[in-house]
Amino acid sequence: MVSIYMINDYEEDYLEEEDDDEYIEYAVRPNKTQIKREIAALFELGEEMAELSNAQLNQLDLSAELKSAVILAAGMPPKGARKRQLKFISSLLRNADSDAIIEKLARMKTQSAHAVREHHKVEKWRDRLIAEGNDALTELLEDWPEADHQHLRQLIRSAQKETELAKPPKSSRQLYHYLKELFERVSAEHEQESTPDNLN
Repeated sequence: MVSIYMINDYEEDYLEEEDDDEYIEYAVRPNKTQIKREIAALFELGEEMAELSNAQLNQLDLSAELKSAVILAAGMPPKGARKRQLKFISSLLRNADSDAIIEKLARMKTQSAHAVREHHKVEKWRDRLIAEGNDALTELLEDWPEADHQHLRQLIRSAQKETELAKPPKSSRQLYHYLKELFERVSAEHEQESTPDNLN
């Protein structure tokens, strides 16, 4: 028989203002430390969600009530009202698939970290091409022979002139966007080539 364990007996540090009828069902009566750990984890999850943009929240497929609660918390200053709102979010998360939310957040973090790495790679190559000219271009073409070398030379020369004359970096930005599109296109093509065809 599943025993009903009243979580309010031990959650005063996190959820002091919860209704008396809040409870969690456990097959085995848990100890106080386990309960507080679970409550703290849900509270921290709510805090992390409150730092996300609306576009990122949409990727989590939250219920309308939970999403609205998170958006409300995001706009609050870090004072008592926000803490109470985060406690409310914690109570909503008990009835949500928190594991699925955590998994989606982890994927978003991985994608974000990848985007940062790609941004730094593009910046590094753009700066090298402008500073080193043909030497860096030769090295780039060895790794990415798909690149339009004539177009790249033109962009590099224009960016170098902008630097010398202290003009707005129009060509430098164009060079960045070209390199970014080049790296993304080649990476996508390589992924397609490495993916085996579906067998009918």
